Amino acid sequence: MTSARVRGAILISGRGSNMAALLQHAKLDDSFPVQFALVVSDKIEAAGLGTATSAGVKTAALKSCREGRSVWEAELQSILEDEDIDLICLAGFMRLLSADFVAAWEGRILNIHPSLLPDYPGLDAQAQALDDGAAEAGCTVHIVTAEMDAGPVLGQSRVPVQPGDSVDELSARILAEEHRLYPQCVAQYARETLASKEQAHAG
Repeated sequence: MTSARVRGAILISGRGSNMAALLQHAKLDDSFPVQFALVVSDKIEAAGLGTATSAGVKTAALKSCREGRSVWEAELQSILEDEDIDLICLAGFMRLLSADFVAAWEGRILNIHPSLLPDYPGLDAQAQALDDGAAEAGCTVHIVTAEMDAGPVLGQSRVPVQPGDSVDELSARILAEEHRLYPQCVAQYARETLASKEQAHAG
């Protein structure tokens, strides 16, 4: 098994609980194939920045600017390049990335969404599931494409919807699965990426 690691960045907007799960797995598992070198937030006050700093990971906070999304993404791109990032993981990142940015990182941006995609894309997926009377809910790890929450699925985990569930109760049940599923899928995807690179070099 290769000892190589992909250099990863995590993008957050808030507390970053999925970020923390990823960092924890990378720290505790010597075979985890991603070295998370950077955490970026689009909100200066994001609590997850403190968590990342405590974990010894470099952080950056890029607040919204009047010049618009293209300028913000250019600044993000510069920081990612400075850190030689290979893989981006979105973890509660609430900003939509442009089609141009996604195209530049094709196949190298992953996201986790709190529904069983293609059901309930977008915001408030848990509330959508409850409003729809769904018998089960869950989470999906997928590759990010220009169309929101529509990229190839890497993994899913299902949870039952209990009678009388509130949005908070269902969200908590799903979040526990997110913390398990996301590191698992990120690791598998990174291993496959590394293996493909090795085969290309060997060829």
